[in-house]
Amino acid sequence: MQQSEAKQEGTVQAVQTVEKEEAKEMQKRPDLKDMTRQELREFIKELGQPAFRGDQIFSWMYGSATEVSQMKNLPKQLQQLLSERSFLTCHKIERVQRSKSDGTRKYLFRLADANTVESVFMKYKFGNSICVSTQAGCRMGCRFCASGIQGLARSLSAAEIAEQVLAVQRDTKERISHIVLMGTGEPFDNYDNVAKFLRLVHDEKGLNLSLRNITVSTCGLIPQIRRFAQEFPQVNLAVSLHAASDEVRNQLMPINKTYPIAPLLAACREHAKETGRRTTFEYTLVRGINDSQAHLKQLSGLLSGMNCHVNLIPMNPVSEKSYRGTDRRFAAEFCKGLSDRGIPATVRRELGSDIDAACGQLRLNAQK
Repeated sequence: MQQSEAKQEGTVQAVQTVEKEEAKEMQKRPDLKDMTRQELREFIKELGQPAFRGDQIFSWMYGSATEVSQMKNLPKQLQQLLSERSFLTCHKIERVQRSKSDGTRKYLFRLADANTVESVFMKYKFGNSICVSTQAGCRMGCRFCASGIQGLARSLSAAEIAEQVLAVQRDTKERISHIVLMGTGEPFDNYDNVAKFLRLVHDEKGLNLSLRNITVSTCGLIPQIRRFAQEFPQVNLAVSLHAASDEVRNQLMPINKTYPIAPLLAACREHAKETGRRTTFEYTLVRGINDSQAHLKQLSGLLSGMNCHVNLIPMNPVSEKSYRGTDRRFAAEFCKGLSDRGIPATVRRELGSDIDAACGQLRLNAQK
């Protein structure tokens, strides 16, 4: 039995080694899905083809095509040329888990280099939403989150972020109308690729998704928050706050030692003033750490007068972490306390917790 398992494991490792080598060879060529429509038009012109072929390819990529041979209105000669000179990112669905309670689906995607990332598909009254990952792993090290347990493997390309959305649409055969960048990774630690992703999915010949239907979450990288206000004023900003004092936030989030609360909130006020959009503050309730009445009073004083909304999240269990979450009844009381003090707040719906798809439970490698 042990010999059989060892042989199977050896086979898997050998396949993964081959995949990595193939990925290295493939990535020497440009990725069509990582190009904006204008970049694709220029690339096509370099191949001696009319620029409008770039628009056709772009529409196919954000439609049903997963390989160049499926782009039926392209000449065979061009299809062959594209296959030789480029590649097309297409994630392999390694596993799909379906929640028995609410229909949420968690996807494990295997990337070309054998890294894995997770995405979560959720159904709401307003439409279908997806939570996507922006990095394989995370280096922020938040103490209550599973995403950073194994550190950062690498950042994802714009194409690899977009392909999560496209792969889920192909699998569910349903359109996704809202995107949240709250999966594995810190989006602003991968700012340029995230910015390109936003432009790709907003393109009218791509997913034609309204920027107002997209939310980007950050643990508080101040320079990027300021840049984001200038470049994407319509995209929603969510900031992982999780504490009302530097003492507690230092304990929960190492990034606070670089970007403490006072300058972070100043940047959020600037963002709200420049964009006219409110900031969502995510506040994970950790039992005995940040959920007392004193913490409630401190938080309401901190956010008083701000154009903001507080999204309270009873901490979801992570087996490797010793912290435990506040129960939902107490979370509702904490929420009422904020509302009574003039701070708009809600308790986040718990979706997909039975499949480890809830907030803070996504991770680099889900092969547990």
